Amino acid sequence: MSGAALGLEIVFVFFLALFLLHRYGDFKKQHRLVIIATLLAWYLCFLIVFILPLDVSTTIYNRCKLAVNSSPAESNGSYVTLAPSKQKCFKPWSYIPDGIMPIFWRVVYWTSQFLTWILLPFMQSYARSGGFSITGKIKTALIENAIYYGTYLLIFGAFLIYVAVNPNFNLQWSQLQTIGIAAANTWGLFLLVLLLGYGLVEIPRSHWNGAKRGYLLMKTYFKAAKLMTEKADAEENLEDIMEEVRKVSESIKYNHPLRKCVDTILKKCPTEYQERMGRNMDDYEDFNERQNTYPSEKSLAKLHKQVIYSVQRHRRTQVQWQILLEQAFYLEDVAKNESSATRQFVHTFHSQEPENKIIQYFYTPTVEWYWECLLRPWFYRVLAVVLATFSVIVVWSECTFFSTKPVLSLFAVFIQLAEKTYNYIYIEMACFLTIFFLSICVYSTVFRIRVFNYYYLASHHQTDAYSLLFSGMLFCRLTPPLCLNFLGLTHMDATISHKNTQPTAYTSIMGSMRVLSFIADGFYIYYPMLVVILCIATYFSLGTRCLNLLGFQQFMGDSEMTSDLIDEGKELIRREKRKRQRQEEGENRRREWKERYGNRDDSTRSRAVHTDQKESSFSETNANRPLSKYTRSNGRTERDRIELLQDAEPLDFNADSVSDDPLESDSGRYQPGGRYLSMSRSKIFDDV
Repeated sequence: MSGAALGLEIVFVFFLALFLLHRYGDFKKQHRLVIIATLLAWYLCFLIVFILPLDVSTTIYNRCKLAVNSSPAESNGSYVTLAPSKQKCFKPWSYIPDGIMPIFWRVVYWTSQFLTWILLPFMQSYARSGGFSITGKIKTALIENAIYYGTYLLIFGAFLIYVAVNPNFNLQWSQLQTIGIAAANTWGLFLLVLLLGYGLVEIPRSHWNGAKRGYLLMKTYFKAAKLMTEKADAEENLEDIMEEVRKVSESIKYNHPLRKCVDTILKKCPTEYQERMGRNMDDYEDFNERQNTYPSEKSLAKLHKQVIYSVQRHRRTQVQWQILLEQAFYLEDVAKNESSATRQFVHTFHSQEPENKIIQYFYTPTVEWYWECLLRPWFYRVLAVVLATFSVIVVWSECTFFSTKPVLSLFAVFIQLAEKTYNYIYIEMACFLTIFFLSICVYSTVFRIRVFNYYYLASHHQTDAYSLLFSGMLFCRLTPPLCLNFLGLTHMDATISHKNTQPTAYTSIMGSMRVLSFIADGFYIYYPMLVVILCIATYFSLGTRCLNLLGFQQFMGDSEMTSDLIDEGKELIRREKRKRQRQEEGENRRREWKERYGNRDDSTRSRAVHTDQKESSFSETNANRPLSKYTRSNGRTERDRIELLQDAEPLDFNADSVSDDPLESDSGRYQPGGRYLSMSRSKIFDDV
């Protein structure tokens, strides 16, 4: 089993990262390099989180072997080993042979750092560039990243000068490497505490509020009002951009040197706009005959960039609006079915996507009613309590993990108790649950935050390339300090435990932070305590209140603006619901019409075709007669009239009024498709 656990987790994490990327990205429309770079960044970060518990169990086993094999005289040597257990050290099932983990961590860590500091920022600028050639996009990306790279070189130079001036340090390559790692981890830890403080409170609270149906429905109405505003703004912005594209397309003709750039822009436009613009491009004019002012290639690149952004935003708002409508309709169905006496869940609208037969067989309407109306609220409440307990333990451990005598960090206490009995399964499960919960709190915040329209991870394949690459950068910068923080909470880091024990392979790759004592003994220990302040601020929604005061509409129960938006969203949902109901009623009437009169239509069609064949043969035998062409046109007219009767929408004879059109208020008025209101039901096909 040596190395088998490592191989299984490597494969599992790859498919996990691929599944998440497929949910947020679009493999068909986005560039392959963007997909590959983002997948690699996510994969490496998730891999570190899943493999680190195996590193901890392997390190504990190595310490056990060293403690058993060493003599008392050797215990004062290079390693201060733990007291050996009376029982023999058993090799864990997930044991990784010596020499594999250091190489593995070195490859994973430096690859992720290369991605986050060099490749992904460059690809971000490349993806957002409006250039029409690879050379132009690379040039734009290099110019935009010059300031970005210069800032980090300045920070690294400041650290380098500090170490060079200090006479206690001798500049060596290993120490320079440690300084670079310390600088990257310091930046990551600063952002990590901010995201962690938000997630520790918001995740349990969101699950607790998930049990409140009224709360979820009101928040959905609020989101609907905000999304409708954004949707209208996206449509207006797209119309303005398309108008600029139309003017440019009309001014630059086919024989202009920049016409290839215009064609590239037109390919990025929606299909309906391409057809509309193509109608006025049949003429051919020489651009030298008239002295017109033509846009430059730089302005066309800017327009190209605006087209890509506006089309992506318009498509995203359209998809999100449909998803939000389905969510609102479902929450309203849950509210209606809570008082159902039959205890069977009834949907207002049928699902537009085909349901899985296996799920449909087990997830019956009765099971759905018990889950949605009875069990799910309680499940969310219990889950919220468990998550809140974990959050309290994390906050307590973050404030006390620097204390080694006595050990106050609860995670360190759990690991040390398991280490005494060498229960590797318990050690790995405790480590995995701890780091997994920390990762969920941090990564979920990355998926939730939105920086205007520049960074936004939207599900259902609606995330743009810039946001995907930016999320990969954040993951690569947050994961190493997250793992170091986890090792500090469990006292597996020698910098925290102040013991000269055998370190984990991950810590050995990070290097000794003693090179920068003010970071190792100061920032790394005391800065995580700020998570308490951030948790308090999140609990009282101070950030939400500040954004609301600045004019950014946020969901707050005691705000008048929130109440107005809820009412507006409720009216929007009601309007869309009536529209959907009218569409389904029309489809049902058409279905009933085809089921009731389908056979009669088929027989009518066969008789008409037979008559048409007779008339056609008669006209062929009498080709010299002038009336033959009228016979054939009469057959076509007959067929056209039959097709009109079949495609016409059926009348609703039970309705109070047939049409709402005020232009059709006269008696005996003509209906589309060849129907008259004065016509009886039994004489519809008499003329055929």
